[in-house]
Amino acid sequence: MKKLIFAGIFATAGVLGTASAQIQKGNWLVGSSLVTSNFGLNTGGGYNIGIQPKGAYFIEDNLAVGGYVDLGISKVTNGSPSEFRYAVGGLGRYYLSPGEKGVDNLLNHGRWFFEGNVGIGGRSVENGNSTTGLDFGVGPGYSYFITPNIGLEGLVKYQGQSGFGNEGLNSNISFNVGFSIYLPTSKGKQVVNDLKN
Repeated sequence: MKKLIFAGIFATAGVLGTASAQIQKGNWLVGSSLVTSNFGLNTGGGYNIGIQPKGAYFIEDNLAVGGYVDLGISKVTNGSPSEFRYAVGGLGRYYLSPGEKGVDNLLNHGRWFFEGNVGIGGRSVENGNSTTGLDFGVGPGYSYFITPNIGLEGLVKYQGQSGFGNEGLNSNISFNVGFSIYLPTSKGKQVVNDLKN
């Protein structure tokens, strides 16, 4: 009976602590935004679908740096020209702690974060405008941990591309839905072993 009670306490502590263990120094984040809704700020803005794989390493607790790739295609309406989007670069993510700056944790199973990216990218519209150059973005997001190592994410982001081509600046606000897998390192494993003992 004592073992069953101890197991219940350990499981409860593990669930309540999941929003902290994944974002410790030395851990890895691997994930992707799978669905992107784009609300164009320029003429002709519409909806698009893309995939945005990313990977990052936690250099400090709550702070990860890494890279991203962005590939997407869209059409505003039937019969309209296709648009192809591409980018590659670096990203940074900062997770807010519960109570930090007046932001409380939603249901104690997730974390608010801010993400920023800078890289090289472009946009090409069939028989239309194109831009190639600096790709940049910034915005808030939320990661809800469905398991100790997997988070469902929503991210609202201002995304822009500036550079060469027919169109000097292209920008939009996007809403991204995806997931992240948090891979613990030996430090994360040691914390789990300390909790068991």
